[in-house]
Amino acid sequence: MTNIKSLGDLNEETKQTKKFETLETIKTFPEEVTNIIDVVDTEKEIVFLSSEGKLYQTTKKKSHEKLKAIENLPPMKSIVSGYFHFLALSNEEKPKIYGWGQNEHEQLGFNTKDEDVEKPTLIEFLKEKNIEQIFCSGFCSFFLNKKTNVLFGCGCARDGTLGKPEITEDFVDLQKLHENVTNVFGGHSDHTFISKTDGKLYGFGYNEKGELGLGHKDNALIPTQIKLEFSVEDISKIRLAYDISSILTNDGKLYVTGSKILTGFGSDLTEFKQFPQFKNNNTIIQQIDCGYDLFVILTQDNEIWVQGKFNGFISNDSSVIRKIQTGNNLTNGLSSYNQMKCCDENFIFFLQSNSYLIQDLEKLLKNGYFSDCNIQNIPVHKILIETRIGKTFDLIKKYLESNCKLNEIQDLLKWIYCDQMINPKRTNEILNHFGIQDAQKNKLLTNDLKKLLFDEQTSDFKLVVKNYLEEDDENDDDEEEELYIHKFILAARSGLFLNMFQNIEENLQKVKDYSGKSLETIELLISFLYTGELPITADTDQEFIKEEFEDIVEYYQLNPTIPMMDIFEKCSKI
Repeated sequence: MTNIKSLGDLNEETKQTKKFETLETIKTFPEEVTNIIDVVDTEKEIVFLSSEGKLYQTTKKKSHEKLKAIENLPPMKSIVSGYFHFLALSNEEKPKIYGWGQNEHEQLGFNTKDEDVEKPTLIEFLKEKNIEQIFCSGFCSFFLNKKTNVLFGCGCARDGTLGKPEITEDFVDLQKLHENVTNVFGGHSDHTFISKTDGKLYGFGYNEKGELGLGHKDNALIPTQIKLEFSVEDISKIRLAYDISSILTNDGKLYVTGSKILTGFGSDLTEFKQFPQFKNNNTIIQQIDCGYDLFVILTQDNEIWVQGKFNGFISNDSSVIRKIQTGNNLTNGLSSYNQMKCCDENFIFFLQSNSYLIQDLEKLLKNGYFSDCNIQNIPVHKILIETRIGKTFDLIKKYLESNCKLNEIQDLLKWIYCDQMINPKRTNEILNHFGIQDAQKNKLLTNDLKKLLFDEQTSDFKLVVKNYLEEDDENDDDEEEELYIHKFILAARSGLFLNMFQNIEENLQKVKDYSGKSLETIELLISFLYTGELPITADTDQEFIKEEFEDIVEYYQLNPTIPMMDIFEKCSKI
């Protein structure tokens, strides 16, 4: 288990001596777990989600040599948690929602108030609601149908925590709450943000510390628009905790509102202001997250800063923010960990949850599909090696085989194919020899793969795609376009292309695409296969492309865990 590190330790006996001074690789997972992609917690328990869709659970107060798997569940796509309850969304054609934990406020939607639920249990009401995303805030649960933009919810309804003032009871059953909702932002908080189809951000719920950013401290009983210095499109992340709301923008700036203990100001804020400690020193914020009374910041320079309660320490001085000292481990590419998750004041987790692109290229490195050369008898792909290193393959091969051990070559290939450094010091020494400085910042895999996209000079195959000129034209009048591709990349990412290339004659140089998709759709698909991104622009007919992409994962046999529509929504400007 190498992809998740923590400040803190799941073993209570060692927690007192380690003092959270160094990042530790968590070693308490069963051997079959290869990649943890998310972690959430309640006051007493922590739940982990693996890339295979399995859930693992442990308590915070007991030592476990190995975490316990939660059995008898379908593969899961996502997990969330409130103060005392968990929700999980299955990764199926018709996703199901499971809930467990405390149900005192009917936050599990079972209409069984005061009855706690020990194991994940299907929420029957939602089976036919086509829910695609799940969220929690404090004692509330939210469920979003992304196609209709209808938000369902249940739980505590006091003081606007569900955004429905006409509800007079303290607690409610599962019901339809709001329309025109595109996203929900919650956390360990009694307030919630939502974005709507009008492109604006709204908040509702508790506001006693100004955490809604409305310019006052009155609770918001209904979704109320939040004034921002920037547009919703500029937002990278929103994280909420009990007395704070934080927003990270795409350019690495941090804005906060709420409690003086957590925002770094001398008094409570009632409007979003730029975080003071990093406002004027050009610091770029990489990631943020909130615990119950904890705010954590990771800078692009791999510095971890905490505000509030951590490891039994709480500052009553709003100006105090601590940089956590983590020794030499801190410099080993911490910003490459693409998730930072807080679990109260005892744990901060860093997850290197592999992207779908990385998962597929790892298989390429392992299986060597359509490799055309080798280094130390390891099958590799010449054009990828040359593109990543920037030198001729013969020069690279000669140096590596003369000066590097086998494990060092394997570590370098892990960086070339997967952007991961197993031994950062030695790998950087090798890259420095080839003139590459600070590879983790200056040489991203996706940027190099973009250089290969549709490149005629380096491609080894052509994909012939029908270019439908007009909807009513006869097929014979349509033109055909030849797209330049690399067999090994498409084979790694698509089961359809892998089977196709394995079963065609070796001397065949091109093949037709029979999907019936438009040229624009196929170009977007191939761009996604190369880079993990969809290059959608203002000129793209987004609704048409969105409809075409609905069955793209199944037809091309892509990684079945890819949330293609989520990726489309992320790239689209709503």
